[in-house]
Amino acid sequence: MLARPASKEASVSQPRLTVLAGPPAVGKGTVSTYIRDNYPMVWLSVSATTRPPRPGEVDGVHYYFVSPEEFDRLVADGELLEWAVVHGRNRYGTLRRTVQAAMDEGRSVLLEIDLQGARQVKETMPEANFVFLAPPTWDEMVRRLVGRGTETPEEQQQRLETAKLELAAEPEFNHTVVNDTVEHAADELVSLMGLRPLQR
Repeated sequence: MLARPASKEASVSQPRLTVLAGPPAVGKGTVSTYIRDNYPMVWLSVSATTRPPRPGEVDGVHYYFVSPEEFDRLVADGELLEWAVVHGRNRYGTLRRTVQAAMDEGRSVLLEIDLQGARQVKETMPEANFVFLAPPTWDEMVRRLVGRGTETPEEQQQRLETAKLELAAEPEFNHTVVNDTVEHAADELVSLMGLRPLQR
C-alpha cells in the first residue's frame, strides 16, 4: 500500500492497551494486520505459539514459533501476560516484556488474542480497553471459516462450536465492533483506541 502523507496520519492522544478478541474466523488477524500496516504509531503485539507456521507466516512477524518446552519455561518464569490452550491443542501467549516496552515508548498497543487470553488480561490489567470483534452474521462467519481452507472439516466444526460459546461472551467487553468490512472495522477500532482514523 502506498504511504500516506504525514498530514493525513492519525495522532496518538494517549498510550493505551487495547485488547481485541472475538470468535474464530471473525477476522481479528486481518483487521489487526490492516491497522499495523496503516497506523505506524500502533504496536501490534506478536504472540508466542506452539503451533507450526502456516504457509507464508514468518517467525517474529506473525508469531514467535516456540517449542512446547520453551513455552513451559515462559509460563514458569512468569514471562507471559496471558496464555491459553486454543481449540484443545496449541498454546498461545503474550510476552509481557514486549508489551511493557512498547507502552514505555508511548505507543498504543493492540493485543489480538482469544477469549481466554482476554479474560486473563482483564484480571491483571482491568484498565485496558476490551473490544469484541463480531461477525455481521453467523452465516458470514461460517463462510469465512470454511473459505480460508486452513483447517480440516473436524477442525472447522470444533471452531464453530468454540465460536458459539465465544459469541455469548460479548457482554464482557467494553465495546463491540462489527467486522462488515476491514476498513470500517479498523476505523472503529482505532477510534476506540483514541486515534484519528485515516482520511481516505
